[in-house]
Amino acid sequence: MNTTKQPNKLINETSPYLLQHAHNPVNWYPWGDEAFAKAKAENKPIFLSIGYSTCHWCHVMERESFGDEEVAEYLNQHFVSIKVDKEERPDIDSVYMNVCQALTGSGGWPLTILMTADQKPFFAGTYFPKTSKYGRPGLLDLLDSVVKRWNDSPEKLHSAGNEIVAAFLQNNAVAMSQKVATPANQEIGTYPIEKAAKYFDRTFDEEYGGFGYPPKFPTPHNLMFLLRCHLLNIHPNALKMVEKTLQQMYRGGIFDHIGYGFSRYSTDEKWLVPHFEKMLYDNALLTIALLETAQITQNPLYRDIAEKTLSYIGREMTSPQGGFYSAQDADSEGEEGRFYTFTPAEIESVLGKTDGEVFCKRFGVTERGNFEGKNILNLIDNPAFAKNNTEIDGMLPQLREYRQNKTVLHKDDKILSAWNALMMVAYTKAYRVLGENRYLSLAQQTARFIRANLTDRDGNLLISYREGKAKGSGLLDDYAYLCWAYLELYDATYSAQYLDGCEALAQKVLDRFSDESGGFFMNAADSESLIFRPKELYDGAMPSGNSVFAYCLVRLASLTGESRWQQQADRQIASYSTPFSDHPASFSFALMALMRTIYPSKEVVCVVGDKFQETEIIQAFRRGFFPQTSVLIKTPENAQHLGTIAPFTQSYPLEQPLPAFYVCQNQSCSPPIHSLDEVLQRLEM
Repeated sequence: MNTTKQPNKLINETSPYLLQHAHNPVNWYPWGDEAFAKAKAENKPIFLSIGYSTCHWCHVMERESFGDEEVAEYLNQHFVSIKVDKEERPDIDSVYMNVCQALTGSGGWPLTILMTADQKPFFAGTYFPKTSKYGRPGLLDLLDSVVKRWNDSPEKLHSAGNEIVAAFLQNNAVAMSQKVATPANQEIGTYPIEKAAKYFDRTFDEEYGGFGYPPKFPTPHNLMFLLRCHLLNIHPNALKMVEKTLQQMYRGGIFDHIGYGFSRYSTDEKWLVPHFEKMLYDNALLTIALLETAQITQNPLYRDIAEKTLSYIGREMTSPQGGFYSAQDADSEGEEGRFYTFTPAEIESVLGKTDGEVFCKRFGVTERGNFEGKNILNLIDNPAFAKNNTEIDGMLPQLREYRQNKTVLHKDDKILSAWNALMMVAYTKAYRVLGENRYLSLAQQTARFIRANLTDRDGNLLISYREGKAKGSGLLDDYAYLCWAYLELYDATYSAQYLDGCEALAQKVLDRFSDESGGFFMNAADSESLIFRPKELYDGAMPSGNSVFAYCLVRLASLTGESRWQQQADRQIASYSTPFSDHPASFSFALMALMRTIYPSKEVVCVVGDKFQETEIIQAFRRGFFPQTSVLIKTPENAQHLGTIAPFTQSYPLEQPLPAFYVCQNQSCSPPIHSLDEVLQRLEM
């Protein structure tokens, strides 16, 4: 791969992905007016490439094409080339990924788009080799074909772009009309939840866990949905599916048995061979699913895996300033998995022959290997996988040090609002389940970091932060995930400030992201205009902002008793009526919001008279897992504040024998109960 001493326009960006391309011979531009003005002035099409810094095939395409002088010369002569980091601009990525999927039936990264200067695409694809091979068209051939058409009949390409954009606008209009026809008060019922649970049961891999055929993705929110199905007796196999999946993932190579943490997905049914990149969001969501499973089963294995995952985040993914980095690469020195694979001789050179043999036996390391002649450590064939082994644990620091010195592993050190909010949820859950104050401190520290560094003077969120600079107008995911994090912090501390924070963010979503037909756009009404406003309902590798916000609205309505939040929650759930009827399993997080509304739920108001009572009650509720229950704690100190957020609490007197607990279900509340144990028993019924 060639690099140039003279950098291109990406050199002034903060994104690690864009900076990886700053010394390419391609004259890259960041997304912005300068690039579009140049394309217009020079009458050139735009070559748009979207990816992210830890993407394996993005690296391959850079080595083969973007670092190649011949490709660069052709692009520089005939195109204006734009690079976009999909993690910094999920809105741009969403628009053009939708185009790619519509035109080709599939998508992925690197995403390759050819379009006019007014951003209208006429061609979409993903990875292209430099030259045609194995039936895959080469980039140079593709570019040459487009240039000939651009020179001979540019009106046809402009017309194609116009037609593609018009089709998307028309499809959005049809979808809007369908949703308008679904009133917010229409009863959806339990059918979508039951249908989704049956789908997961039908596609469940009985031997290795997970769902469907490889590649297998963790998709932890599906497991969270199934945990709630278990608690509500919706499906008899729900808990079995969760436990088998979590155990097999831990046993496989998708879990890093030396440094801990999970990779992005597995290429095989056994979870043995991962795509080695590690994403912050996967590890946050898996930690949440593990901790909830630990609460339900009381199996220490899930606590142990969660603690290991959090130790990885603390050791390798935490900024000294308080936020969390985005990802670690799959590649090192141009080779995928080099960092993570070993031979027996390597291990024995670090640990010595005796310890090396013990280690190799535990993790299935052989001379033959299981990945390109080397070994991915795993516990698939080890029946003692769940037993702690202090002898093995003592060997890990040496192997971590050896691995760090063996090769360099790229880390994407930008800090993203949405993904950091997920870590807030994970750490808050860890505090509740594991009982260690440091986890709560980390969650609260992250909240302060986002307020200080990723929030503008008007209280609006920004997308990313790196090297002292924050950028990007916050998207729906940023607001929805942070709303969720504030709700979790409230459940852990019962401090009304977190309800304040959640309400403020939720109001901004209503004001800036609402679609009058229902649901919410990805980008704000006052943000940069794209060819259409993207709107995502589908829960993919991460739950969509719409799904998470539905859940937050339902919880806000329950906690505050305010009709305005209930009306918005009903409206948001109604916007899912068509998706729920078509394929509800693709919207599992939104189904968790639906569960809260249609299955029996409880609201508990605790009135306490002193700090000792408050602490005892907080500790008792913190330990339990009651996803269908909302709890408020009223004290002499917070009574006035809580009364402004949840006005109905004003009627609960402080002048009575305390503590007093009011348990409400189906719009009916019990007389005051004065026994904490009795209340906890009622919640578990």
